[in-house]
Amino acid sequence: MQFQLDQGIEVLSRTPGVLRVMLSGLSEPWIVNNYGDQTFSPFDVVGHLIHGERMDWMKRIDRILTDGDRVPFDKFDRYAMYEESRGKSIDDLLNEFATLRAANLDRVRTMNLDQHLDRPGLHPVLGPVTMKNLLACWVAHDLNHIHQIAKCMAIQYRDEVGPWVKFLGVFAPTISV
Repeated sequence: MQFQLDQGIEVLSRTPGVLRVMLSGLSEPWIVNNYGDQTFSPFDVVGHLIHGERMDWMKRIDRILTDGDRVPFDKFDRYAMYEESRGKSIDDLLNEFATLRAANLDRVRTMNLDQHLDRPGLHPVLGPVTMKNLLACWVAHDLNHIHQIAKCMAIQYRDEVGPWVKFLGVFAPTISV
């Protein structure tokens, strides 16, 4: 499937609602447990997504539009949410994420990015990228973290499912964070 901005926005606009349905009102063990060393809990994932809304996607879109591939993107702190989310509830985070995402997508809809999909950018580690790569990654990043939350929650019962464990692909090893 080739990237289409309007189709990407379909997914990006639904992520806050999906996460709200998945996480709001759950007891704390579902929210704060992870699935191993150096993995995110659902709480951590939502905080990470918030940090991305503030410090990643739109800043990188703007960098491509203003500087192309002459100036690399700023580095992104994948772990900033640990401090930024401290003292907040999951509902606080879900509300904040929904507000930030809506504002970012409102802005994206006004930017005529379809005209700039092949415009180059420069990732500080990965090297040359395009606007299309960045926008497609934003969509896949959301889906990756929805998967990560589902995996994290399922793993809480890994030792309880008995012999069915071999039929549940959610327990297969994946890349952490």
